[in-house]
Formats: sequence, C-alpha cells, structure tokens
Amino acid sequence: MSKLTIKPLADRVLVEPLAAETKTASGIYIPDSAKEKPQQGKIVAVGNGTKDEPMTVKIGDTVLYGKFAGTELKLDGNDYLIMRESDIFAIL
Repeated sequence: MSKLTIKPLADRVLVEPLAAETKTASGIYIPDSAKEKPQQGKIVAVGNGTKDEPMTVKIGDTVLYGKFAGTELKLDGNDYLIMRESDIFAIL
C-alpha cells in the first residue's frame, strides 16, 4: 500500500473494510445486491487521542465496528471509513 496522505485527528481512526463474504458456509454464492456491509476492517491510520484518553487501537489491528459506523471515503482508489475509536466494538 502506498503512503496515505491523511492523518486522523484526536480520537479518530481510518479503517480499511474487509471484503464482504461472497459465499455462505453451505457453499451458496451471495449476489452483490444481497451482500451485507462489512463490519470488520483493518486500522490503517490512527489519531493521537485526546488528553484524557489515549488511543487503544494501533495500525494493523483488525477490528469489529457497528454496521452504520463511520463516514465512507475514497482515497487513491481505495474505500475507507473514518470513525471515532468509540465506534469500535472489539479488536479481533
């Protein structure tokens, strides 16, 4: 991956969503129109935190976040989400 030209501020993180599942556990292929929005992603950039709360996540962590968390953006042809650290439920 090329060097990103974005640095999240305060308690925000930049997440690269993982690809949505294309096949169910039983082997049925899921069409694009029926795919769920991914809820897992990889942290690619982290803000400095706030003076009261340092950041818990770090670059490279795989995280679980809410279905409607964050704001979608496109950088260098890739899709990302920018969200507050509090929108993250867990580190996987």
